[in-house]
Amino acid sequence: MEQVNGDTLAAARKVIAVHINYPSRAAQRGRAPAQPSYFLKPSSSLAVSGSPVERPAGCELLGYEGEIALVIGKAARRVSIEDAWSHVAAVTASNDLGVYDLRYADKGSNLRSKGGDGFTPVGPALIPADAVDPSKLRIRTWHNGEPVQDDTTEDLLFPFARLVADLSQLLTLEEGDIILTGTPAGASVAKPGDILEVEVDTFDGALSTGRLVTTVEEGTTPFADFGARPKVDDLQREEAYGSREAAGLATVSPALSPELKAKLESVATATLSSQLRKRGLNNVSIDGLQATRPDRRVVGLARTLRYVPNREDLFKTHGGGFNAQKKAIDSVNEGEILVMEARGEKGTGTVGDILALRAQVRGAAAIITDGGVRDYSAVADLEMPTYFANPHPAVLGRRHIPWDTDITIACGGATVQPGDIIVADSDGILVIPPAVAEELVDDCIQQEKEEAFIFEMVKQGNSVDGLYPMNAEWQNRYKQWAGNTND
Repeated sequence: MEQVNGDTLAAARKVIAVHINYPSRAAQRGRAPAQPSYFLKPSSSLAVSGSPVERPAGCELLGYEGEIALVIGKAARRVSIEDAWSHVAAVTASNDLGVYDLRYADKGSNLRSKGGDGFTPVGPALIPADAVDPSKLRIRTWHNGEPVQDDTTEDLLFPFARLVADLSQLLTLEEGDIILTGTPAGASVAKPGDILEVEVDTFDGALSTGRLVTTVEEGTTPFADFGARPKVDDLQREEAYGSREAAGLATVSPALSPELKAKLESVATATLSSQLRKRGLNNVSIDGLQATRPDRRVVGLARTLRYVPNREDLFKTHGGGFNAQKKAIDSVNEGEILVMEARGEKGTGTVGDILALRAQVRGAAAIITDGGVRDYSAVADLEMPTYFANPHPAVLGRRHIPWDTDITIACGGATVQPGDIIVADSDGILVIPPAVAEELVDDCIQQEKEEAFIFEMVKQGNSVDGLYPMNAEWQNRYKQWAGNTND
C-alpha cells in the first residue's frame, strides 16, 4: 500500500475535522448533535508517522484523539450521499492533537488550540477507499503501549459518505484534502515522553494502516505577552481527560469520614429513621426493593444515574457505546453507592452481571435501582449487594435510555443527590443529608443506649407504662444505670 509522505501532506490544501461522530464520544460528552459540525485545521499541522509533537511551553493539557482520516481523490462539489464515497481516494490513521490550555482564546474556532505544527499526524499507510466498506473499519489508539480507544464505524452518528456530501454543499473538496471523522470515547491527555499510536484496519485485519506513531516532547519557548497565554481550569481538565475521575478531580463532596461511617454502621436503620423523623425528614426512604445480600449492611456516598423512557431515535445516540450507564459504572469509586432512577419500571433490566462485577471490582459498596436486574443469579453471587425491584431477563433498551449521571434523581420514592449518605440493610434504605449526619448519628447512639436500658428493664419484668418512653423517674434511674455501665 502507498505510504503517507511529504507529497501526501503537500497535496492537502484543507484539513477539516468533525466535532462529535461516535456514539461513545457523544455519551461521554453528554450531547449528541442532530447534524455534523466542523472546524478547520491548517495544513501546516500535518505530520508523518514518527514525527515528534511539542507540548507548548506552559501548557498542561495536550489532548490526543485517534481518528480515521479520509483523503479526497477527486474534487467534490454538491455531490449526493450515494456518489460521495467515489470521491474518497483513501483512508488512513490520524491523531487530532490539541492543547486545552488555549481553547478559551479560540471562541470555538480551535485554531490556536488544535492548529499547532505537528498537531495532525497521519499515516503511515493509505488504505484504498474502493477496497473497504466504510462502515466496517476499526480505530484503535495506544498510550504508552496501553490500549485506550477501540471502536468501529458501524454505528457512526454521521457515516463518512454523509460527511463528504454535506461539506460539498457549500465548499469544494479538492484532491488531497483531508477530513478527520471524529474520535471515539477514550481520548485523553499525553505528557512529554509519552508515545501515542493509532491504527485503522478492516474488521478481518486484512488491510491496515499500520501504527501511526507520535512522541510527545516538551516545548521550551514560552508564549509572548502580546497573545493569549495558556490557562486551564477544572472544567478543561475534565474535558481533556474525559471525566472528573480520570483528571484526578473530586467527584462528590467528601462528606463521609471514616469516623462518621463507623458510627453510622453501629446504629440500626430503624433508629436512624426515628431520628430523621424527629427532624421532619419523613421522605428519605427508598421503598419497595429487595436485596441480593440481605445479610449485609452498607454505608456510602451516593453516585447517581438516570434512565429516561426509551425512544428509538434517542436510544441510537445515547444507548450505545460508552453511554451514561457505562460511564457511571466505570467511574464509581471505592465505598460509593450507585443509585439508579428507573422510574419503578420493572419490565426490563437496568444492570446485569458484567456491569455489576465491574462496579464491585472498582470497590463500589452497593448498587441500588428501582428497576429490574438481569442475570440475577450471577449478580446475587457477588459480594457487593444490589438492591432492586425484581429480576427481569430483558435488555436495557426495551424500556430505558441511560441519560445522565451525578444529578439529582428519584429512586423508590425518594430524592437522591450525589454526595448524599446512603445506609442500607435488610430493614430498608435511607437517604441521609450530609449536613445533618453527624448530629443525627450521635443522637442515634444516645437513643440506642436508652433503648438498651429499657430492654433490660422490660426483661426484668417491668411494665412499659412510664418506661417506654421514660418518664422523669425512669430518666433518673437510667442516668444511674448509665453511669454504672460506663464505669
